[in-house]
Amino acid sequence: MQQEGGSDTEVTWEDQQNINKFGRLNNRFHELEDEIKIAKETNDNLEDASNELILTDEDVVRFQIGEVFAHVPKDEVENRIENMKEVTSQKLTKLDEEKQSVVAQMAELKKILYGKFKDSINLEED
Repeated sequence: MQQEGGSDTEVTWEDQQNINKFGRLNNRFHELEDEIKIAKETNDNLEDASNELILTDEDVVRFQIGEVFAHVPKDEVENRIENMKEVTSQKLTKLDEEKQSVVAQMAELKKILYGKFKDSINLEED
């Protein structure tokens, strides 16, 4: 099979599987970046809420549960926010670890594919 670059390198079934795997990993990489961004924003919002809660003088505050606001004691809201921050931080750590793994796998596939196809294949994003 002739490539666009004019090379005669034949694409084997294994090569095609590596190219497909790289594509899937690249998609997952972008999904992870979006999820990490959302988790960081959520963490920042929770931090802001925690700071606002410190500044309030009220013993009972409005806390959103689902689509409604309920009057909840300040101490309970502080505990809930801390728990939510902890869960979000753990999720962020997990996402970062998965992103590092995906990047490492993509780097290995790039090495293999560029080693065989040289300039005939473009795995970089424009």
